[in-house]
Amino acid sequence: MFIQTEDTPNPDTLKFLPGQDVSPAGPVDLRSEAEAEASPLAQRLFRIKGVNGVFYGSDFIAVSKSGVEWQHIKPAVLGAIMEHFSSGVPLLADGAAPKGDDHGAYEGEDAEIVEQIIELLDTRVRPAVANDGGDITFKRWDARSGTVFLHMRGSCQGCPSSTATLKSGIERLLKHYVPEVVAVEAA
Repeated sequence: MFIQTEDTPNPDTLKFLPGQDVSPAGPVDLRSEAEAEASPLAQRLFRIKGVNGVFYGSDFIAVSKSGVEWQHIKPAVLGAIMEHFSSGVPLLADGAAPKGDDHGAYEGEDAEIVEQIIELLDTRVRPAVANDGGDITFKRWDARSGTVFLHMRGSCQGCPSSTATLKSGIERLLKHYVPEVVAVEAA
């Protein structure tokens, strides 16, 4: 098995591509050993000193670290991923599934606005962000202030350029296509 690695805009996150489906049912973001209980691979990765986040995309695993250099832990991360996919053990334990995004109950014009926002995120933003090992999902819409709140996951979480991406890229895109949007904030 050959696993490719790619840098992400976040220097503390690397993207690992095992050459097969990872999480086709949806992204999974695990930020602690306790959250990793549902995933044998994440449990293995969190045992590596310095690993502080695991994100599963459709065909990649983004691993985040702190307090160590990649050259010290990258071989162990590659080994854990290779062992996992060679073992045939499922990514998530029985009964565990990616959490769907709860978009709340919006009615009337707000429901139409939220639908437009989600459509733009799903078709224009999320694929580009996935290329960098992350994900951005809709959290909520505040119609009074015109603010969209988004949840940043994977390599986007804690990335030095995420604020610029959020404000310069995503906010401008949403304002252009959805005039009711005034601002975009991280949730």
